[in-house]
Amino acid sequence: MNDTVKPVNETDDQQEILHKRQIKSFVLRAGRMTTGQQRGWDDGWHEWGLTLAQGSTGFLQAFTDEAPRVLEIGYGMGHSLVAMATRESDKHFIGIEVHRPGVGSLLNEARLAGISNLRTYCDDAVEVLKRCVPDASLSRVQIYFPDPWHKKRHHKRRLIQPAFIELIRPKLAIGGVIHLATDWENYAEQMLEVMSSADGFANMAADNGYSPRPDFRPLTKFEKRGHRLGHGVWDLLFSRVG
Repeated sequence: MNDTVKPVNETDDQQEILHKRQIKSFVLRAGRMTTGQQRGWDDGWHEWGLTLAQGSTGFLQAFTDEAPRVLEIGYGMGHSLVAMATRESDKHFIGIEVHRPGVGSLLNEARLAGISNLRTYCDDAVEVLKRCVPDASLSRVQIYFPDPWHKKRHHKRRLIQPAFIELIRPKLAIGGVIHLATDWENYAEQMLEVMSSADGFANMAADNGYSPRPDFRPLTKFEKRGHRLGHGVWDLLFSRVG
């Protein structure tokens, strides 16, 4: 592996962030898998699944070459992640999703697409970042349409918070990119405020605002419907500079 990839080594600040984190940004929903999702899990997990117990060793040994690694947090049913992995075959994609039906869907779609540059965790992203992802090992982190927790009293549950971004920062290589997208304007404003205030990041937009959707992010079916209804979508791209 690349000698620049460092083993997991939490700073005291990161440990404090993680110890204080008690409010979850997700709620586990009970639900049965469809036949396709169950087939994806049964046929694909042993080959493409990664676990917390494997630690950084599992992360590093998931792929045998030094191609850039892209981490997606909260990929839903995985359709766009499979599309990106198919189109960007020169990169390795690792997803994190807490809902088993979504993981089963991703694995089924990956199996049908016949791709091999995709792996997934079925766990809490904070724990995966803490225990499995080495420093400077990622070229891109993408978080698309996270739960907006639209009621004001629930804003504290939103994933994009200063502590979470500070946890992500050392996992990116210098020059690596964090890419956020949301269709909630209020959440977009919060994302921009959090990222603009974060240490070690520079806004890639010329006006220090929002960026056009990059070609590598596919349009989801919900986004296409939103465009027809006149709904906005906001993309933010920030590069790690320190």
